[in-house]
Amino acid sequence: MAVTAAQIAELRKSTGAGMLDCKKALEQTEGNFDQAVDFLRTKGLAAASKKAGRAATEGMVVAAVADNGSRGVLLEINSETDFVAKNDKFQTFVKDIATHILVSKPASVEELFTQPYCGDASKTIQIMLNEAIAVIGENMQIRRFNDFTIPGAGAIGTYIHAGGKIGVMVEATSSDAAAAQNPAFAAFVKDVAMHIAAASPLYVQRSEVDADVLEREKDIYRAKARETGKPENIIEKIIDGQVNKFYADICLLEQQFVKDTDKSISQLTAEIGKTLGATIAITRFTKYALGEGLEKKESDFAAEVAAAAGL
Repeated sequence: MAVTAAQIAELRKSTGAGMLDCKKALEQTEGNFDQAVDFLRTKGLAAASKKAGRAATEGMVVAAVADNGSRGVLLEINSETDFVAKNDKFQTFVKDIATHILVSKPASVEELFTQPYCGDASKTIQIMLNEAIAVIGENMQIRRFNDFTIPGAGAIGTYIHAGGKIGVMVEATSSDAAAAQNPAFAAFVKDVAMHIAAASPLYVQRSEVDADVLEREKDIYRAKARETGKPENIIEKIIDGQVNKFYADICLLEQQFVKDTDKSISQLTAEIGKTLGATIAITRFTKYALGEGLEKKESDFAAEVAAAAGL
């Protein structure tokens, strides 16, 4: 089938592979993006085990945490331009909505729109949004949020990078309530949140990785190994080593701590637990990259690719 310049540009941006290789991969997979990524990886032309964000838009990611640290919210609200995203009124609106979610605990964005605003019960959040759009003069969307409530002792750590381009919220629990109130514990969860922003894990630990995801990786490793002509028994040993590397790349506890690469996050967790005399566990996290998965026109880049590919 014929592939478009935009498809080639998207695959090239996501994988870093060459333009003609991307075109061939899409032709071989009849335009299926995920299969094209796998095709390039099998050929050794794309090394990434995680997809890069395919598109971007403007806006802001913010976090809000309750005073006692037991509850937290991560929120993304989008705007049309970066200019508006830097506007004080826009930023105040985003923070107000995060505070509302923290207080009112909506179950979804749809429910959020219908709730009376916690700061003025005469207005729903939908009305608040409409008024903000009218004042700021640009379309805005409350896109998504996640909220954590700690089941027992522990703390929520957050980290916002580059003025709201990336946001992370992480939950850690403690077997001892006093240890959870120690400033060292708060510093630990903050460090883990910063690490997640930098290292982009997909799971906390191996047990969370879906079996289908793992088998897909093994198929890619197996196909690459077979192209070298190695015997099957050697190939399986190679796959075992590749799987361990795969886990170390996507599982938080197995990643090297970005601030001290001599230790893993698992080792860091054990160290803080020993220091505080408690059993510490990282239980979950959320990371938002502003605009990931949303469409944004990139006509100039697509035209450049089209011209070079003769499309």
